[in-house]
Amino acid sequence: MSNDCYNSFCPIAKASELLHPRWTLLILVEIWHGASRFNEIRRGLPGISPTLLSKRLREMQHNGLVARSASDEGGEDGYVTTEMANGLVPIVHALGKWAHRSVEAEVSLENLDAGLLMWNMRRKIDVLALPKGRTTVIQFTYPELDKERSNYWLVAKPGQAVDLCLLDPGHEVDLFIRADLKAMTSAWMGWSTLRREIDAEKIMLVGNNRLISSLEKWMVGCAYAEPAVARAKAA
Repeated sequence: MSNDCYNSFCPIAKASELLHPRWTLLILVEIWHGASRFNEIRRGLPGISPTLLSKRLREMQHNGLVARSASDEGGEDGYVTTEMANGLVPIVHALGKWAHRSVEAEVSLENLDAGLLMWNMRRKIDVLALPKGRTTVIQFTYPELDKERSNYWLVAKPGQAVDLCLLDPGHEVDLFIRADLKAMTSAWMGWSTLRREIDAEKIMLVGNNRLISSLEKWMVGCAYAEPAVARAKAA
């Protein structure tokens, strides 16, 4: 366990002792977004090593932020956040909105990661805005990346969570999206818009016309971004 402490009765100091170890808040966010098993959490945090993730989870259990949950199917046990940790949800959301508003977009866009972008996009897809009663497959291609890392498939099956595939899942593709990684990241994060990047030919769409016309409905952007109306007024 971490020995770092401020030796202070100040509540901010005590909160910092619990939350300041690197990755702690990001691990909480992953669990809040539905990740429960070790490998699911790690997939959303590609920069953390398995050893460090194990250490952080042990610390977070010790500090009362997460608890182990037994698998109903006899598989790997998972992790859930505690009532104490869940009280942080509005605080962390406000922190994210503050950072989104305060940190320059170009500074954030220096750290591009297609896999992380697609993992986050996957869990924000509005399946209710996709064609009903059938599997929908959307292929994203980032041509500036190496061939092994340039293609991603989002697969939405009725009644199931959207899956992200790194290898061709073998289904017919309904929509092909070819994009500049920086442009797609900027649009999804709300520093630009999908329409602006499409008009600039940095995002190109080929395929199902219904999916193309409803793009901004099913591709829900980052939760920390200001609504489009607010951005337009601020411009």
